[in-house]
Amino acid sequence: MNIIQTDLLCVGAGLAGERVAIEAADNGFSVICLSIVPARRSHSSAAQGGMQAALGNSAMGEGDSPDVHFADTVKGSDWGCDQEVARLFVDAAPVAMRQMAFWGVPWNRVVPGEQTYYKGGKPFTAFEKPENEGLIHSRNFGGTAKWRTCYTSDGTGHCVLYTLDNRAAQMGVSVVDKVEAIALIHDGAVCMGAIARCLKTGELTAYLARATLVATGGFGRIYRESTNAVICDGGGLITALDTGVVPLGNMEAVQFHPTGIVPTDILVTEGCRGDGGTLLDKNEYRFMPDYEPEKAELASRDVVSRRMTEHMRKGLGVPSPYGDHLWLDIRHLGEHHIRTKLREVDEICQSFLGVDPVHQLIPVRPTQHYSMAGVRTNSDGAAYGLKGLFSAGEAACWDMHGFNRLGGTSLAETVVAGMHVGGTVVEFLSGTETTFKTECMRDAYRKQEDRIKALIHGSNGRENVYGVRNAMFDTIMKGAGIFRNGTDLQESVDKLTEILARARKVGLKSNGLGANQELSLALKIEGQVKLAQCVCFAALNRTESRGAHTREDFPERNDRDWLNRTLATWAKPDDVVPTLNYEPATKVFEIPPGERGYGGGKIIPLEPAPEATPKNKKA
Repeated sequence: MNIIQTDLLCVGAGLAGERVAIEAADNGFSVICLSIVPARRSHSSAAQGGMQAALGNSAMGEGDSPDVHFADTVKGSDWGCDQEVARLFVDAAPVAMRQMAFWGVPWNRVVPGEQTYYKGGKPFTAFEKPENEGLIHSRNFGGTAKWRTCYTSDGTGHCVLYTLDNRAAQMGVSVVDKVEAIALIHDGAVCMGAIARCLKTGELTAYLARATLVATGGFGRIYRESTNAVICDGGGLITALDTGVVPLGNMEAVQFHPTGIVPTDILVTEGCRGDGGTLLDKNEYRFMPDYEPEKAELASRDVVSRRMTEHMRKGLGVPSPYGDHLWLDIRHLGEHHIRTKLREVDEICQSFLGVDPVHQLIPVRPTQHYSMAGVRTNSDGAAYGLKGLFSAGEAACWDMHGFNRLGGTSLAETVVAGMHVGGTVVEFLSGTETTFKTECMRDAYRKQEDRIKALIHGSNGRENVYGVRNAMFDTIMKGAGIFRNGTDLQESVDKLTEILARARKVGLKSNGLGANQELSLALKIEGQVKLAQCVCFAALNRTESRGAHTREDFPERNDRDWLNRTLATWAKPDDVVPTLNYEPATKVFEIPPGERGYGGGKIIPLEPAPEATPKNKKA
């Protein structure tokens, strides 16, 4: 048995994982990051548009503050977020952005004088003050009152990840790539590390750790059409769900991004619309102002995705062999702007579509993009249910996003939460001793060995893992797409129950040796179906519409009955649906529930109405 010991084990080496790792290493603790891919190929590198922080440096960001940012974030969440966490985030974001600059991120900077910008496809000029020359610039993103999204052209995630990976190397963080954690080591009360599998050799290793962090990103790949990379398959959430004691928060809250390109579903950044791009229908008519006169293309993502879908349902989509789509038009921004500030969009369109966005329209439609769900943690990033287990980034339900996140907040969350949760981990490691129970480690190791042997020998059955996954794809999209209803959701829950039974009977067609993708999928297919069931079952039970969760049969946002957070736990391995519990969405109402200012819809109010809690004062 291979055994490796460390102070902190980070499962995932993207922005959130490496930022927590840096904080721990900077305080003298040993850190190992496990990653499916080389750290710089983590999905964080695909993030394009930018990071939100209330710096107020640009002309269009003048007057911005953490308070304005806080109001935007709470409204964007449709009052589903934890307002204490949202406050932590907005106050720390400016510090984190400046720290990233100090570490080497080449942010776009303010250039003084008259500058031409675009809004709704129309140019206007704004005067950038000479005293702000060289300060971090910002662009416009959806659902915001001010321009506050810091950016590096449209390669922000790439730049920040490379910077953090350099910093992690300087601090002595050990990154072990081509390795996947497949189970947590725990005794039902304390987490003691993870069992990991080498993706090249198939060899298992027990990593013992005083603190363990789940930072594996999202689970978009339980959907067939997703902007997510293939590595975003929910592996970290599956290990937490399999403990039987760690709940996942708000699994029904799944965001669809308005502009996935057709047919590949690769994302083109919201920065296109923030910089002045517009959405057009089959008649090349700009339709969004008809639905959202105030925000138009820059309403929140859940609203824009719904409006696009409604418009296509009216027969105004562009027919194609891959289904209807709409057009994104950035031609008026000009060649210089597109080739510099939107250069990744330019390369994606030319490489994957054969489209030159300087002269041609870009085919887009809403595509699964992000999950506001994740391992439920407290405001310090400590997971519910197991001492010594933490989570950060998209893998976590921290919960600053509630039922919809604004563009530019998840990327910012990785470094802001990483900084904050890293501090918590340091405190934990400084003041807590962990007793490693070898019996727990050996049991976890043996269980994974037995699972692999059963899959190779077909001991449980010979179901084809790819057939099971395709059935899951079809079922979750029917029930838990942009629009949902009770009939389709109930059908999806029933169907996923059958698919789960099939997943438990999967056997390999191959021999399972070496770098074997079939075995890798087979090891997590049951967990993926469980995640899909958590999404559909939680959505079926939430009889309201809030943010990205839209029930056509319950169109009202119901604060009276549903101003809460769903907690899904898979209590027993043989269960066919999760156990659902609920907790208040927030204990602190700095801003009581109200209108978002976009999106429309009836609201059933919370009674009695809560009083506003002054900033930084606990309820």
